[in-house]
This record gives sequence, C-alpha cells and structure tokens, in this order.
Amino acid sequence: MPTLSVLVTVYHRIVPDELQQTLDSLLAQTRRADDIVIVEDGPIGDELRALIDAFVAATPEARTIVLARNMGSGPASQAGLTAIDSDFIARLDADDIAFPERFEKQLAYFEANPGIDVLGTALAEFHGTPETVVGKRVLPETHAELAKYALINSPINNPSVMMRTSAVKDAGGYRNVHHMEDYDLYARMLAGGSRFHNLPEPLTYFRSSDDVFERRTGKGMFAAEKQMQRNLVSYGLISKPRALFNLGARTAYRVLPAAALKRAYGALFHRQ
Repeated sequence: MPTLSVLVTVYHRIVPDELQQTLDSLLAQTRRADDIVIVEDGPIGDELRALIDAFVAATPEARTIVLARNMGSGPASQAGLTAIDSDFIARLDADDIAFPERFEKQLAYFEANPGIDVLGTALAEFHGTPETVVGKRVLPETHAELAKYALINSPINNPSVMMRTSAVKDAGGYRNVHHMEDYDLYARMLAGGSRFHNLPEPLTYFRSSDDVFERRTGKGMFAAEKQMQRNLVSYGLISKPRALFNLGARTAYRVLPAAALKRAYGALFHRQ
C-alpha cells in the first residue's frame, strides 16, 4: 500500500472554527492519510494553538512543525515537505474541506495511471457552509491541455492536489514566490518532465469570500506577477515576449473593479 501524507499550513489569520472543519474532514476520509503534518507558520495565538494541540493529542498520525516567525506560504510549505517521506503528499488549505472520498479516489487514480505525478480535481466553491455551493472551479484535464494552460495560469487547483513526493522534491520543492509558490512549483515540475492530470469532479470544498479577491489584487501582486513571468522564462516554458503579454493580461484582470473581477472569475472558471 502506498503511504500518504497530508500537509496543512496555518498562520494567525486562520479562523479556528474553519480550521476545525478542515481537520475534521481529514478524519472523515474513507482512506485516511498515514501522516498529517500541520505547519504553524509563526505565532498563531492561543485559540488556534489549543485547537491544534488537542487534535494532535487525539490523532496518532498527526504532528506539528512550529516556525518561530511567520515565513509565508512557500517557506512554510517547504518546511513541511522536508519532514515528509511518504510516497504521496496531499495539500489542503486550512480553511477548506476535503470530500470524504477524496484521498481514496486520488490514490486509486494514481494506481491505475502510474505515469502521473500530479493529480488535481475540480473544486466546489462555497459561501458560509459547504451546503451553499456557488459554483465548480474546473480546469483542463489532460497533460497536454495542462502543459499549454500553465503558460498563462496555474494548472492545478492547489487545495485539491495530490503529488508523488519524489517528483516534488526532485523539482526543488517550494520556493518563496509571493502568492504563487504553488504555480512556481508546478511550472518547475512541468519543465522537468512531470506528468499532470485533473479529475473533473470536485473532491474539495473551497471556501470563497471577498478575501480571496482581495489577496489576488492586493499589495505586492504586480511585483509577484513580474517575478513569476521571469521564472517561467528561466524554466524554458515561455519566451520573453510571451512573458510581457502574460504580465499585461494578468495585470489587467487583477485591476478590474471588484464586481467585474468576480464576473470575469466566474466566466473563466465556474461550471455547473
């Protein structure tokens, strides 16, 4: 049987009740992870700390990695990855919820398709509670489609991803690329020959809110976009002219008024 670790990073702005739902969904899996690694990205406050401590005390497969200061998603994810030696690694954001059958279905796909290294799924986006699904975030499915899609956008819904740990480490793991550490990792994995696939069914509930759009348009995003385009060029995935086109297109999308941004997001990613 292949071994599976799930990696969750937590920082001080996570809502305790939402993290509790995330952790509960890991215990509800029809095929539970062998290893649950929770990275505390800097001081997280007494309430979150108590919640995590209680979870770890009651869950033999769970453990924590505590970072003395807030490092950001990339370094925190890398700290967790370094401590993992399972065959597969799954990601789940600290405010999202995995469907009970998620890990079982993803591992079954890997078993039936041994050439695949990275497997994502669609997301069921919800407001408030998982019963209030507002849409499905769907990305292309096949490796050929995803290799092309990655030239302009991240090819995987990161809260849904499961990957071969060896392939992630061979690509160099996570780097500190502001808000784009996942896209950066997938780009390096594609450049190194890893094979990708997306399942069309949603297997993770994704918590959608105005904060999501604020993060996509917040301070530092233009610099992050420039860095990501430079990275894509350095990995040999795109040319410099294509990088300039991407920068213009992605920046124009981000500077749309809030209402127009939400409409564009729905048109690009939502399916019934």
